[in-house]
Amino acid sequence: MSWRTSRTLRTAVIGLTLAACAGGKTPQARSTASPAAGSTAILSAAPATEAASAEGRCRLFPLDNIWNTSVADAPVDLRSDDYVQSIGVGDPMHPDFGAGLWEGGPIGIPFTEAGSATPRVSIAFDFADESDPGPYPIPPEAPIEGGADSDGDRHILILETDECRLYELYDARPGRDSWTAGSGAIFDLRSNGLRPAGWTSADAAGLPILPGLVRYDEVAAGEIRHALRFTAPRTQRAYVWPARHFASDLTDSAFPPMGQRFRLRSDFDTASFSPEVQVILRALQVYGMMLADNGSPWFLSGVPDDRWDNDTLRELNRVQGRDFEAVDVGGMLVDPETGEAAP
Repeated sequence: MSWRTSRTLRTAVIGLTLAACAGGKTPQARSTASPAAGSTAILSAAPATEAASAEGRCRLFPLDNIWNTSVADAPVDLRSDDYVQSIGVGDPMHPDFGAGLWEGGPIGIPFTEAGSATPRVSIAFDFADESDPGPYPIPPEAPIEGGADSDGDRHILILETDECRLYELYDARPGRDSWTAGSGAIFDLRSNGLRPAGWTSADAAGLPILPGLVRYDEVAAGEIRHALRFTAPRTQRAYVWPARHFASDLTDSAFPPMGQRFRLRSDFDTASFSPEVQVILRALQVYGMMLADNGSPWFLSGVPDDRWDNDTLRELNRVQGRDFEAVDVGGMLVDPETGEAAP
């Protein structure tokens, strides 16, 4: 599961430059169970100038955002071998999403949609000093990761399609008149803005979750045009752009920092994989994936959907840690306070 460090001091690394210090808790293992299903929001593949349409479609950040930027030509990070070794050079990639149920809950991280008429709900946060106060537009029966009775991360992701805002909660629990949550973040999807430096989000790295999920409709359409989200067992007490938060006490630079970008090697042969899996692998070669949380090695995040074929998704197990390399995106940084990436 995700966990959050104490809020007194922080360690940060932006590219290879910024640094500081902090304390933390002991990490716990991530559950592979996932959300209560049924996301209906439609994500736009419209031109870059169209942030939202009359149909309520929303792009997940501008096209020049680092989430939507290719890293196919980015240089390999100098610590790539160390990072891959620390995560697990021989460990397989695992699709942490699929069809059906696992331990009583749908497999993956769900999202749902809301509009301006959706009632706003007040939230009492455990980490109020690093959470956006809201209120949050939580629809009735909003899906919770792992299901209503889950003891896992219990994320809720809400795409508000009238104003194109993303609302995300960690450890969300409904009450009679209000909700409680560990932390919460609100993202303006028309903007490249980041969280304040040192702040968490609903994810340990201080990043949004929804933009990094594998979604069935994208795979069915034949192309994923954004970076993906994954977890690693041990991370460094540091973060790199565009992440804003760390979640570790480990100072050894052999461990990857939060936000570290990885990509599938360009010489990895994808020809023997099913067409659906080839779409995911191609995205990993072009856009890569960001380290967003502590968890099992090379666990790739996605949205639960009964249209997934779990046997086909298990082909991803043939990809191992040695097939990845860490990349340095520091040369794409325009401003450390935004997610805008240079071409």
